[in-house]
Amino acid sequence: MSLPPSILTTFTASDGDNLAVQHWPLPEEARLRGVVLLVHGLGEHAGRYDHVARKLNEWGFDVRGYDHFGHGESGGERGALSSDNRLLDDLGEMVEAARARTPDGLPLIVLGHSMGGLVAAKYAAAHPGTIDALVLSSPALGTRIRGWRRALLRTLPKIAPDLRVGNGLDTRWLSHDPEVERAYRADPLVHDRISARLARFIAEGGPEVVAQAPRWKVPTLLIYAGDDRLVDPAGSRAFAAAAPADVVTSRCFDGLYHEIFNERDSQPVFDCLKRWVDERF
Repeated sequence: MSLPPSILTTFTASDGDNLAVQHWPLPEEARLRGVVLLVHGLGEHAGRYDHVARKLNEWGFDVRGYDHFGHGESGGERGALSSDNRLLDDLGEMVEAARARTPDGLPLIVLGHSMGGLVAAKYAAAHPGTIDALVLSSPALGTRIRGWRRALLRTLPKIAPDLRVGNGLDTRWLSHDPEVERAYRADPLVHDRISARLARFIAEGGPEVVAQAPRWKVPTLLIYAGDDRLVDPAGSRAFAAAAPADVVTSRCFDGLYHEIFNERDSQPVFDCLKRWVDERF
């Protein structure tokens, strides 16, 4: 199947800020199975998911992704948040827009990676009826913030919420494929900033999602890296253990690093995703 080129557009959020939106459409003659909305991680942008979107296209899904506020080609200072719920509010508007483009009877699936997985999970917990399914890829449900850094997060966002510092992401642990690290470091749309407010959102959000796992309602595929050095996979394990088994399907990929779709052998990850999607849609 010959796929049309992706389309970059701008979405104006309710507060007037512009968010960059990437659209990977299907050919007009293709049979549409549903719509997938991609939610990217900290410091990156939706364009890094082109290969994921193209695979979903091949399976019959129209795909959209957007750059978070303060990320990629969207507005806002790099790594900043204009409000505590900024990322959730933006996702809500994106879901509403994607739903409007989803034909009746077809599913709207949200796929979030890392910080994007956390945002997607928090949104799904609060608004379970607005999406049909959720895919969480190495979600930031557990962090590696310990000791004095965690104590600092309890006070710093109150006195300097917009203070931005380096996010501390060690690019060596993205993937076993050195080309992934090289491309990440050379990407002009990638940044390494994080504000105190955003750091608190991530640190507090994971445990909040895990606490809601026993009451989970949205059909979810949780796929995560067993050798993740960037987020703590214990958060994903705790979520999977607490969630209803008939609602949440989980798979740990032992030996993989954080970006499971960008590993040297990512085929088992894509195979897992396709099986789950095919069984449901």
